[in-house]
Amino acid sequence: MDIGIPREVRPLEGRVALSPDACAVLAQAGHSVTVEQGAGRLSGYSDDEYRSAGAVIADDAASTYHAAELVVKVKEPIADELGLLRSEQRLFCFLHLAPNPELTRQLQTIGLTAIGFETVQNDSGELPLLAPMSDIAGRIATQVGTHLLHTPQGGKGLLLGGLPGVPRGHVVVIGAGTAGGNAALMAAAIGAQVTAFDTRRERLAAMRQLGNNVTALYPYPDRLREAVASADLLIGAALVTGGRTPHIVNRDQVASMQAGSVIVDISVDQGGCIETTRPTSYAAPTYIEEDVVHFCVTNMPGAVPRSATQAMSSALVPFVLQLAAPDWQQHEPLRRAINVQTGKVVHPALQAALD
Repeated sequence: MDIGIPREVRPLEGRVALSPDACAVLAQAGHSVTVEQGAGRLSGYSDDEYRSAGAVIADDAASTYHAAELVVKVKEPIADELGLLRSEQRLFCFLHLAPNPELTRQLQTIGLTAIGFETVQNDSGELPLLAPMSDIAGRIATQVGTHLLHTPQGGKGLLLGGLPGVPRGHVVVIGAGTAGGNAALMAAAIGAQVTAFDTRRERLAAMRQLGNNVTALYPYPDRLREAVASADLLIGAALVTGGRTPHIVNRDQVASMQAGSVIVDISVDQGGCIETTRPTSYAAPTYIEEDVVHFCVTNMPGAVPRSATQAMSSALVPFVLQLAAPDWQQHEPLRRAINVQTGKVVHPALQAALD
């Protein structure tokens, strides 16, 4: 099969879907791989490394898409990229269609088959392609939140971990899955007082194991409201696979936070779990709402493309090999991941979100 890997065009998005090592595996399996010129540069990979791996370097995006039966990229297509897609192609990338009905309609009009990284789901319920990016996003959330609490960034002027004679800062994490768990891990490690909310007992137990400075709670409304009001850093990490994330924290609760507190909503890709969330990019990453600093960048792992590409690429290879096979729809994790097929929305959670 002809596999195309375009260069990402979103602002400050340095990731590339597949590394040269991954392309070599595909080439050795008999597939033709076309990589757009410069696609791997910000991740630390040169065009010559891709050539050595057996890939063909295309001069531009049009040539890359034209050669491809299967397009493998990182983020959902935007603007001119949509005009390069064809009905007979398979598109494999992060889609996040639930909060984006316009993109969903455009993909339906093209008539292709769109498979979302974030909806590839194993029989156990695990999300093997979302997990490595959630690892990174969770860690970035705490790192960025720590920095945004500094006065020059608009924060309240708080050292999150505290120090002798000074109280610890309070970090509240909503959703203790992969992203939230990593956020809590980082916050606990720097000495913050952490409160993590989740509905699953096993995740609450895992959070407790992070240290004596971590409290893990079921999200009863009163407990959640009290925790949000006292949060110096609030991290949203709730997830509905393939669907739109519900608002767990409302505007009034955000308004109850101290001025200069910080919100980082990792779930912004799926609409956000905080009512005041709206998507931002690394070109203009923050805004102030209810006197609280908000960081809601839709491609958080794009800030560390070298690490992110390596983590993502190694997870992707077996799924790309399967997707390039004639019987790929017999592979249950990939079948579950189909969002749009020949003009129809087929993923149940996406159907529900759009309805």
